[in-house]
Amino acid sequence: MKKLALIVVVLGAMGYGGYRWLGDDDKPAVKATDGEQLVLDRIWIDHLPKNDRDTIQVFAAISEEPFGVFQAASSWKGAYELFRYESRGNELRIFYPQSNERETVKHKARNCSENQMDYCLELDGGSRGVKRYYSRKGWEIEGASATEIDDRIDAFVKTLK
Repeated sequence: MKKLALIVVVLGAMGYGGYRWLGDDDKPAVKATDGEQLVLDRIWIDHLPKNDRDTIQVFAAISEEPFGVFQAASSWKGAYELFRYESRGNELRIFYPQSNERETVKHKARNCSENQMDYCLELDGGSRGVKRYYSRKGWEIEGASATEIDDRIDAFVKTLK
C-alpha cells in the first residue's frame, strides 16, 4: 500500500505544488458517458497491485494547467515522466519537456465493469505507459483545495486495500 500512497502523493504534489488547483464552480459536471472529458482529471491504473513488488502503470492528465504523467511504480521502485498536452477531440498532443519529444495519442474512455473498475481507457499511438487503463468512481482529481486533495488521497488508498 505504500506504493499506492506514494503514487497518489506524487500526483497530488504535482497538481497542487506545481500548479494552482482552483475549483471552478462554473465548470459543467463531467458525465461518465462523455469519453472526451472522462479521460481528464482522473487517476488511471492498468491493474490493482497483487503485492508490494507488483509494478502498476499510472496515467493522469490534469486540465487546469494541461500537464500529465506516465508512471510505473511498486512499493519499492518507481519512475515517472511528466508531459504537457493539448487536447483536441479524442486526441492528446503530448510534449515531453525532458526529451523535447512530441506525439499524438488517441484516447477512448468509456463506462465499463471490468477488473473491479467503473471506467476503461484505451490509449493508441503513444510511446509511454500501456495501452489500457482502468479507473473508479471517486478517483477524480480535478480542482480541489489542499484539504480536499488529502481527503481524496486517503479515499483512493482505502479503495485499493
